[in-house]
Amino acid sequence: MPAPYFDIPTHKNWVFIRQIKAGWSDDLKYEIHDKAGEKYLLRLSEEKSLLQELEFYAALKQLNDVDIPIPKLIGEGICNEGRNTFRLFTWMEGEVFEGRMDKFSSKELYQFGLDAGRLLKAIHQVSSPRSANDWEAHYNKKIDRKIAAYKNCGITFDHSDELLAFIEAHRYLLKDRPQCFQHGDYHVGNMLITPDHKLAAIDFNRLDFGDPIEEFNRLVWSAEKSPHFASGQIDGYFEAKVPADFFKRLALFIAVNQLGSIPWAIPYGQKELEVLLNQTNRVMAWYDNFKKEIPSWYKKGS
Repeated sequence: MPAPYFDIPTHKNWVFIRQIKAGWSDDLKYEIHDKAGEKYLLRLSEEKSLLQELEFYAALKQLNDVDIPIPKLIGEGICNEGRNTFRLFTWMEGEVFEGRMDKFSSKELYQFGLDAGRLLKAIHQVSSPRSANDWEAHYNKKIDRKIAAYKNCGITFDHSDELLAFIEAHRYLLKDRPQCFQHGDYHVGNMLITPDHKLAAIDFNRLDFGDPIEEFNRLVWSAEKSPHFASGQIDGYFEAKVPADFFKRLALFIAVNQLGSIPWAIPYGQKELEVLLNQTNRVMAWYDNFKKEIPSWYKKGS
């Protein structure tokens, strides 16, 4: 059986192909080298139709024209005789930032957080297409699904009723919200330190369109590693002028995401479930069981 990328037009120029096993995605991922010595990242998906992908291709191509450290989309379409869609990106050199964070001071981590916030702001300059879902209706359905999945999963945590009450009381924040292109999984595990010491964002696998503030829901993972970095990301995004309603919206998106993480983790086994339950307990502590809206780790200018 031929390799699933055999009919990608540039395949004949590839001289090195290595499958990458890391990550949670079901996509097939490959490191590619061509005859000219250039390196690329190839992603193949069985889940996405070409029609679904077209709007994402257009958004990624807009980012190609922005001078920010991210992989650039240089090829896209269908392959494997129509069984897969593919995205071919330039290769981004660097080390995973999460694994290097203990090498930096609190002040340096805050500065990297500022860079992360500014980078995210640049990504969000790409607007959503006219065909994007009505955000309020779309996200309310997501909330309903996550609540139902949590209540049916058989696992609970302390003070979950307070988190659920907070979500219900703040659905009104979804009304009349802007939408933009989203990275979809923006946290320190999907960032690199490049050879020239810049912070880069990688792994756009979960890209989407939606409320720009929802994109901060993965800040939980970054804040666990470094509150200074997480604080910097917020300050950098808003250039230290954080809107009055930002933290209320952030709390809603974090609450919804945290609730959904528990049934999500169950198929991956007890170890992963315990990681998410322990994280949920920490999140509840940050927000004093969602009696307050600003997490305890946030320190402006820290």
